[in-house]
Amino acid sequence: MISSHSPLGKPPWLRRHLAAAGATRRVDQALAQLRLHTVCQEAHCPNQGECYGRGTATFLLLGPSCTRACAFCAVGHGRPSPVDPDEPRRVAQAAAKLGLDYCVLTMVTRDDLADGGAGLVARTVRALGRARPAMAVEALVSDLGGDPRALELVLAAGPQVLNHNLETVPRLYERVRPGADYNRSLDLLARTAEPGRELVTKSGLMLGLGERPDEVSAVMDDLLAAGCRVLTLGQYLAPSAEHHPVVEYLHPDRFAALAETARAKGFVAVASGPYVRSSYRAQDLYRRALERRS
Repeated sequence: MISSHSPLGKPPWLRRHLAAAGATRRVDQALAQLRLHTVCQEAHCPNQGECYGRGTATFLLLGPSCTRACAFCAVGHGRPSPVDPDEPRRVAQAAAKLGLDYCVLTMVTRDDLADGGAGLVARTVRALGRARPAMAVEALVSDLGGDPRALELVLAAGPQVLNHNLETVPRLYERVRPGADYNRSLDLLARTAEPGRELVTKSGLMLGLGERPDEVSAVMDDLLAAGCRVLTLGQYLAPSAEHHPVVEYLHPDRFAALAETARAKGFVAVASGPYVRSSYRAQDLYRRALERRS
């Protein structure tokens, strides 16, 4: 176990090379021209250079400010931006400009809005479908305040994947995710996975926050019971000294073992590794899920 304040610093498997100069220019320019945000930028994702270099990005809807202040998250919080009704059109334009055939949307939590922001997410999903009909869309949503009507707005728009991250184990919610509720999030996933819905349900956890192995196993069981069949597991990296500290850096072998456990339990597609994030190589996971489902 290595503390985030350890003089040893990060272990060697967490050292990455920066993207080559110019490798991300096409994505950077498209985002700047269309005035769009990405979770890659706002959350300080360590995979930004790799993903931008491959011509992909995860669009962050509803502005760069969240109404919650989770202890793990680098996204800004405070007074949110007004809803931009033109944002769906610009996201669709960016997806077409970049030639995406798989697009991941995420959002800040907007507890200030009656629908939690679901209406704008739904409009964006539809705009993407019009711009590139063959493209698959993954919507990574907040808990939408636990409002089933808000969730139905998003689902009715027809995303191919609905993703909602549990993030951590129930015991750590009060400290790590104030304002969130474990059972509320599980209920959202269970509603998404109800029989008759033609979409993939996905969730993810960050590890290294102080969770125990038995707790991770129990969360996997809860997700499966809710109907979720796609799982991501990644290493938590504290964005700053003010955020929740890293309690443990898990060795890649631990992540590999967790992936085997998840598959043995019944998950049809699993991504597990130190740099895995919920939208990292999301298209590959989606394809694997479809192969196992067919």
